[in-house]
Amino acid sequence: MRKLPLIASALAICALSGVAAWVSARPAIEGWREIAWPFPRDGWPAGRAFRCDAVLCGGEIELYVRPKIGFCNCDNGVADDDEVDRVADVDLISERFDPVEQGKAIEVAGMKGRLRSYRLQMAAGPQHAAVGMAVSRRCDLLVASAHGKGEASEVRRVALSFLGRDDMERWIKTVLDGR
Repeated sequence: MRKLPLIASALAICALSGVAAWVSARPAIEGWREIAWPFPRDGWPAGRAFRCDAVLCGGEIELYVRPKIGFCNCDNGVADDDEVDRVADVDLISERFDPVEQGKAIEVAGMKGRLRSYRLQMAAGPQHAAVGMAVSRRCDLLVASAHGKGEASEVRRVALSFLGRDDMERWIKTVLDGR
């Protein structure tokens, strides 16, 4: 009978140790994990892709971000919604996308540009909300697109919050500087 409390204590210690190891092994970006770039090669280098878990983001959201060096109108930057439609890589997620509202001016990592919300018809499954973003610095673009099953306003909020993190802003500036 004396072994039962000893075994229970040993199991509890092992379980707590496992939980502590799991918590300390979480990625540096809480709730987000980097995933492989899911799109075929094109004229631009692959970027970085991230997935946010449903608990943190109110539904699973994927975000894709990459530079397009030398692609921007050097004088005007990202001038209008048509440009966002063309460059923001929303078409890589689904070729069937429709804007749901006029775009909005945004700033990411000190760069100005535009963001526009879309409705995507996915090949397999329900419609998704998406946002496409393009910001510029000199003649270079940084584009990002995000999508999920929730509302476009929530996808927009989560994506902009993630891109505004210090570690992401450092990466954006580094990649645009060519380092």
